[in-house]
Amino acid sequence: MNKNNITPEQSELGKKAEYDPHYNPDKLFSISRKGKRDEIGVPDNLPFFGFDLWNHYEVSWLNEKGKPVVALAEISYGCETPCIIESKSMKLYFNSFNHTNFKDKGAVQAIVKKDIEERVGGAVSVKIIPLSDLADDKFFVGFNGECLDKLDVECSSYMVEPSLLKYEEELVDETLFSNLLKSNCLVTNQPDWGSVQISYKGKKINREGLLRYIVSFRNHNEFHEQCIERMFMDIMKHCHPEALTVYGRYTRRGGIDINPWRSTKHIPQNLQNARLYRQ
Repeated sequence: MNKNNITPEQSELGKKAEYDPHYNPDKLFSISRKGKRDEIGVPDNLPFFGFDLWNHYEVSWLNEKGKPVVALAEISYGCETPCIIESKSMKLYFNSFNHTNFKDKGAVQAIVKKDIEERVGGAVSVKIIPLSDLADDKFFVGFNGECLDKLDVECSSYMVEPSLLKYEEELVDETLFSNLLKSNCLVTNQPDWGSVQISYKGKKINREGLLRYIVSFRNHNEFHEQCIERMFMDIMKHCHPEALTVYGRYTRRGGIDINPWRSTKHIPQNLQNARLYRQ
């Protein structure tokens, strides 16, 4: 149930809201089903069975080393619960995990289940699915190349830090990608979530440094296109590849996703608009 006992007019709903990047269960706002059911003519002895299923594509937290984890969430509760969760408050609640450290997905799953159950007044099923668990799922598409996200690195810089980019003398031609890209909108300061693919030819870029560099965008305020161009320019300046392509694919906002592609090469005719896991 709604612990704060406040009306929608007194809440953050419909108002400009800064997101709280640290765990805050009070962001969740519940609304009683009864008022609208009385208006619709639904009797207290429900004439139907049912559930409400939420798919959330923008779930992220920090592991114990400060490295981000990105995931999907499936949340379901029965239609017999006395309350529902207002959707904006659910987004603000999950955003409060962005800079909170959790031991593992089980810890996240348990706390989400507890918080939502308290507010809807009934049993809730929660399934947290890290994107890394979907890599071999035939129903999902990921970037081609080698994923950097399983590297066991410690992260502490969350503002863009180009000095993290290093290279070695070995010559390579490779494609790398990460799903850990997050920045903030330049206008609203709300989180932007994306995946980035980096294809290059030249001296081998240090992978741990590259992943830390991608993570360092986490508190950076810039538009999608500007982030990808900044990444392109920083890699060119600090790693001097012979050829470079940086391709970002971001999750939807208001039904629109933006996917900037920047390269030293001309745009290939066969470049496919393949949607990724969270798109």
